[in-house]
Amino acid sequence: MMSLKTFFVLAILMASAITLISATPSQQEEEEEEEAAAATSLRGTSRFLAQTSQKSVRVVKTCDKYPSVCLAKGSAGPHCCQKKCVNLTADRLNCGRCGKKCSYSKICCQGKCVSPMSNEMHCGSCGNKCKKGSSCVYGMCSYA
Repeated sequence: MMSLKTFFVLAILMASAITLISATPSQQEEEEEEEAAAATSLRGTSRFLAQTSQKSVRVVKTCDKYPSVCLAKGSAGPHCCQKKCVNLTADRLNCGRCGKKCSYSKICCQGKCVSPMSNEMHCGSCGNKCKKGSSCVYGMCSYA
């Protein structure tokens, strides 16, 4: 019976020793972790941003340096305002020129801010003209 108890005690001691040895990181692993932490501080950065910062950064071509970007197919417009391609004839935030904003109820038609609710040349939408003698009310020609 004594030998059986001794065997179990030795087995438990060996198992605990193995788990302690495998649980503690080696000195080399600790040094590698310290070097990685010192090389890039990611404090306050999300995991997604941290992953992209370690990869090669893609260069974005903006229209202030490359004006031909705005002429490409799928571009928002042919003009450049504050590093963004815009259409000065239809953009409410850049109507006719960069930075000219149309008020809340107005839209940008042909580079001018107009009210589609009452403008007879742009009734309801840009370029929708009312017939001669009719008026534009609530964005509809000859309402009522």
